[in-house]
Amino acid sequence: MKNLVLGFLLCFSVLSCESNAVYKSFVDFKDTKWYIKDVPSFTFDIQDETIPYDIYLLVRNASQYPYNNLYLTRYIYGPDNKLLSNTLEQVILFDPKTGKPQGKGLGDIFDSKIISSKAYKFPKKGKYTIKLKQYMRQDPLPYIMSVGISIEKPVAPKQ
Repeated sequence: MKNLVLGFLLCFSVLSCESNAVYKSFVDFKDTKWYIKDVPSFTFDIQDETIPYDIYLLVRNASQYPYNNLYLTRYIYGPDNKLLSNTLEQVILFDPKTGKPQGKGLGDIFDSKIISSKAYKFPKKGKYTIKLKQYMRQDPLPYIMSVGISIEKPVAPKQ
């Protein structure tokens, strides 16, 4: 258990060192089980609607996760709480041929950061909400420790 906690803290610290993130948050699941009824919600403020943002999905899972992928639906709600988009996303957690984890990790815990939308333009300033719902056929879905999002300003290419 001690190694699990140390691995969790190390993975969290590695992913939290991004300077271009305007918002980043995780929701942890009790007993590493993601129930269909659990729909994590993330509310953030967009101050500059003139620039595009990259939206990333963040998934923390244990190596015992029984599948190589994870299907989830991402919902974006605008400042008026109207649904702007919903997208079924496939997150590859393990290489289908080799079984090698795709995320960064230590021990049995892996963190994956997957681009969901590149250069997304929020239509106006205000508070937006993103909800994530697991779309697998197993309920609860075991060994998913947490999910989250990161909203980032795109990094300018180096010259």
